Amino acid sequence: DEVPLHDEVEGDQSLLGQLQVVAKCILLGAPTRAYSVSLGGFDTHGGEKATQTAQLRTLDQAVTAFRKALAASPRASDVVIMCYSEFGRRVKANASEGTDHGTAGDLFLIGDRGKAGFHGDAPSLTDLADGDLKVTTDFRSVYAEVVSTVLGGDADRVVGKAPAKLGVLR
Repeated sequence: DEVPLHDEVEGDQSLLGQLQVVAKCILLGAPTRAYSVSLGGFDTHGGEKATQTAQLRTLDQAVTAFRKALAASPRASDVVIMCYSEFGRRVKANASEGTDHGTAGDLFLIGDRGKAGFHGDAPSLTDLADGDLKVTTDFRSVYAEVVSTVLGGDADRVVGKAPAKLGVLR
């Protein structure tokens, strides 16, 4: 069965190409419980607005195509997409109209099992810690919820003693 994402290109490493492979695996019934794909290019320290706009458009288009490809599958409702970065960004722009590495960052959960909306406390843009956002939600609580709720695993074995569940997944 062909997954209607885009024309395949040999060795396609784009996010769309990576998600096409994942969609095919899911639709063909592969027993894999978790997949990892990546989209580089977010580590900008200058001219950030244009790059971020393009990168988020790429993310949007790839995830939308992926979800459409799975829509008719009975497994579609089992799929949860977690988008995260390994680093946050500073609040204040640098001299190159970009931002440097910071502490806190956002994380997106996408899927039918998620409870829509913003979860956790919004960070303050004025109450900072050395120019960085203060972390308001421990990422381990999100990871733990994905592990236990979606994957049916022992979250404590994966992330250690995690903070209380957020209740963002069904």
